[in-house]
Amino acid sequence: MFVKSIFLVVFLFVPQVLSQSVHAQKAKPTPAPTIQTPTLDERIQNEIRNFSGKVWIYAKNLDTGKDYSLRGDEQVRTASTIKVPIMAETFRQVAEGKVKWNDEIVLTKEKKQGGSGILFEFSDNTKIDLKTAVHLMIVVSDNTATNLVLDKITADSVNDYMDTLGLAQTRSMRKIGGGGESKVFADPQNKLFGLGVSSPKNMVKLLEMLERGEIVSREASGEMINILKRQQLKDGIGRGLPDTIPSASKSGALDRLRADVGIVYTRRGRIAMAITTDDMMEVTYTQENPGLKMIWKLSQILQDGLGK
Repeated sequence: MFVKSIFLVVFLFVPQVLSQSVHAQKAKPTPAPTIQTPTLDERIQNEIRNFSGKVWIYAKNLDTGKDYSLRGDEQVRTASTIKVPIMAETFRQVAEGKVKWNDEIVLTKEKKQGGSGILFEFSDNTKIDLKTAVHLMIVVSDNTATNLVLDKITADSVNDYMDTLGLAQTRSMRKIGGGGESKVFADPQNKLFGLGVSSPKNMVKLLEMLERGEIVSREASGEMINILKRQQLKDGIGRGLPDTIPSASKSGALDRLRADVGIVYTRRGRIAMAITTDDMMEVTYTQENPGLKMIWKLSQILQDGLGK
């Protein structure tokens, strides 16, 4: 009788234990909370939220086509970034035989222009050639060299060439310091832009065409990219980049504006970008300029967010 009772208890208890064990095996663990990764736009907006100025951006991975825009279609003051379209038109005129690289230019006292560059320090009546002027215009952003180039090719010709490239928002207005005004400068609205006007998207399109060998010729485009790679004012897009990550860029500066356009050759793609900061409260011509620091930070976010 005792043995039968034990058997009955085991018979009734074991199925319950097995049932509980099976149920425990089927129970799913509580999932960990999902951490949302900020989008590229959220990262950009967080960065500029407390910036005392306005920001315009357009950037594109030339290998994947992925892009980002923040008011990228709006026209902005170019400052010295207009020197890239000026360089492109000079190469076109050389290719068509309208001017020659060895054309002699006499640097008179009247033609010297202050600001960035080195030609202002040269002796009066120094002779240089057109090619030297173009290189100085880009590599050290020489203002005197820019005016000398515009004397040869004219701002109207720059604008006509931009039209043929489909870059109608990009216009060269006049020489630095005044003179050599283009036809469009007569428009009172255009006078507000100063040296030139463009949009971030237009500038990136020009860079993309250069990188793809579509400006003048493949050889000419490659030479222009190489000149941009030697540009020495790299406190914005090119700041802190290691030697293994080259950049081809052109910066611009006015009292309340900083701008930079360029291509960063990252391992995750060629990232072309144009960033303008304007209407800043602080006016300072140092590396710590808030606009320069903002361009640097935004360029890093764009490289990461648009990488493959």
